[in-house]
Amino acid sequence: MTEVPTHAETLDGAAVEPVDEARARLWERDTGTLRSSSRTVLAALVKGPYISAQRHSQNWRALLADPQEIRSRLADMFLDLVIDDERGVAFVRNAETYDDDAPQVVRTSPLTLMDTAMLLHLRRELVSASGGGRVIVGRDEVYEHLQAYRSQISTDDAGFAKRINSSWKKMDSLGILQRTETSNVDGRFEISPVLRLIFGP
Repeated sequence: MTEVPTHAETLDGAAVEPVDEARARLWERDTGTLRSSSRTVLAALVKGPYISAQRHSQNWRALLADPQEIRSRLADMFLDLVIDDERGVAFVRNAETYDDDAPQVVRTSPLTLMDTAMLLHLRRELVSASGGGRVIVGRDEVYEHLQAYRSQISTDDAGFAKRINSSWKKMDSLGILQRTETSNVDGRFEISPVLRLIFGP
């Protein structure tokens, strides 16, 4: 049985005011026991695709302040929490249970040949970068690299361009490509570090 948290600490170790069951209630028939910030990050993890220390700093702090309770609530939904402190990303995946009939909660997104080729290229760019810092790619550079797949995907320029654009938009919507301050101007995006974790070699 989950117990009501009686205390918490901030990231710098300073104690904060205790949380009791009455204060944790957020609406009239609320029976939850997590703090509001922990519920928010729990919902963000379930919604996906991931949270980032850089881009979702408030949720990241809430996760680090209450990881065991959040992990427990996710486990109740057959979800496994993955936290990579070094890269500052966290996400959930379907738990590998002993029960073959366990539901698969995390939705999957089918990949076309173009999606797969783009994903592999982006991951290669990410892992080959030295120093483990941010990796920025330009749309034109990626498009040029993917020309090698043209004969397998489409015989005409318009059809091939349509498929590349569709894959780029998918990577953007899934959070694999992250917009920078100048993305709308120069078409350059950052490759999310989560790509190192969700797809192995």
